[in-house]
Amino acid sequence: MGESAVGTRGRFAVIAPSTNTVVEHDFAMVAPAGVTFHTGRMYIENPDLGDDAEFERLLGEIRQSIRIAIRDVITAKPTYMVMGMSAETFWGGVEGNRAFEQRVRDQSGLEVSTGASACEDALRCFGAERISVFSPYQPVADTQVREFFNQAGFSVANVTGLRCPTATAIAEVHPPEIAAVVDEIDAADVDAIVQVGTNLSFVAQAAELERELNKPVIAINIATLWHAMRATGLQEKISGFGRILEEH
Repeated sequence: MGESAVGTRGRFAVIAPSTNTVVEHDFAMVAPAGVTFHTGRMYIENPDLGDDAEFERLLGEIRQSIRIAIRDVITAKPTYMVMGMSAETFWGGVEGNRAFEQRVRDQSGLEVSTGASACEDALRCFGAERISVFSPYQPVADTQVREFFNQAGFSVANVTGLRCPTATAIAEVHPPEIAAVVDEIDAADVDAIVQVGTNLSFVAQAAELERELNKPVIAINIATLWHAMRATGLQEKISGFGRILEEH
C-alpha cells in the first residue's frame, strides 16, 4: 500500500460553501490528467444575501464552518488546498488574505491557493495595471474587493456587484446579464476584467469575451485552479478556458 491509484499528480481539497453548485463543475471541466478534486463543504444554514447585513452574517457562518470543512476533507489525504469560495479571501485587504492563508496552512498542514492571490498573480502575468471587477456581492463585499486590489497595487476603475438575493441565486445568473455588466464596466483604459464569486458561472463566457474585447478577462475559478496547478508543478498549458491557462 502506498501511492493512490488516482490523483497521482495531485489530490486537491476544495473548500466550498454548501450552497455552491458551480466551482466543482468548473474544476471538473478543466481537470488535468492525474489530478482529483475532493470537496469539503461549509454548511450554510441561511443563504439570504439581500443586503450588507445579511452578507456579513453569511460570512460569519463561513468562518464558523470552515474549520469543520477542512477537518473533514483532510481525512482524504489531499496534497494541496484550494479555496472554492472567494469573498472571505478578499476581506481585510492583502494582509487579510495572507492571514487567512496562514490559518488554513496552520490547520491543514498544506499550502493553499485563494481566489484573491490567484487573481492578483494572474493580473501580474498579463502586466495589467488598471482593472474593472464584477461580483455577485452586496456593496459591503465589493468595498473589500476594491480595497484588496488597490492594496495589491492595481488601479480599480469599477467594482460592481450583481446584488444576488441568496447564495444559491448566484448560480442562477445567466450570460446576457453578465454581458451587460461587463459592457458597463469595460473601457478603453481598462487593461483587464476580473470576475469574483465562485458560484457565478462565467468560465466559457470569459474566454469568449477575451476574444471579443482583446484583453484578459479573468474568471476566478479558472484563475484559482491555474494558481494551484502552477504552485504544485503542473505546467501544462490548457486551451479553451481562457488566456491565463493557455499562455502562463
